[in-house]
Amino acid sequence: MATIDEELATLEKDIRQLKVEYDQYFGGGRKRPPTEIEWRIDLLIRRYAERGGELKFAQRFRFNNLSQTYAKYKDIFRKKLKQKEEGTIQRHFGAAAKQIEAERAAEQAKEEAVAAATGGAKAFRMTCSEPERETEKVEQLYEAFLQAKQQAGEHTGKLSRSSFNEFVRKKTKELQKQKNCKDVEYVVETVAGQVKLKALVKS
Repeated sequence: MATIDEELATLEKDIRQLKVEYDQYFGGGRKRPPTEIEWRIDLLIRRYAERGGELKFAQRFRFNNLSQTYAKYKDIFRKKLKQKEEGTIQRHFGAAAKQIEAERAAEQAKEEAVAAATGGAKAFRMTCSEPERETEKVEQLYEAFLQAKQQAGEHTGKLSRSSFNEFVRKKTKELQKQKNCKDVEYVVETVAGQVKLKALVKS
């Protein structure tokens, strides 16, 4: 069975291949649109959209990036198909696709630059008011914190899911009582090579 990283790599490859095959279709090199590969991409995106809580921070960022790129492509495909049906197709799909890919690459490069500058991953933020009910959010916070510490080379042997959940529950209630607020924002960030978990009051 393929791992999450392997399936995300397949998703990225399929999106690029879809662009190539649609380019061929709109250019007259294919008789039919590449519906099979498009169906496969839709299936993977739906699967991971429903399983977002299982993804680590880096995987979730990569998935969101790919999903946004695919959504932009689909918008172009839809418009070009309509133009083709109406006989008004314009042959500039390649340029538009290149712009989308350039935007995706720039966003990824920006993310990597932030990670390099901070010595770790981009800050992860999560807001909650009832952690005992918002278990998926707390789970995502735990995974982001754990992964950040692992990437920074910090010891994680004493970190447990149950103790972390209890910490978030108590800290949230404590700040709500002290600051008379409803929402508390938790931030995981790496500063000077050290992972920090901050709890902030949301105004």
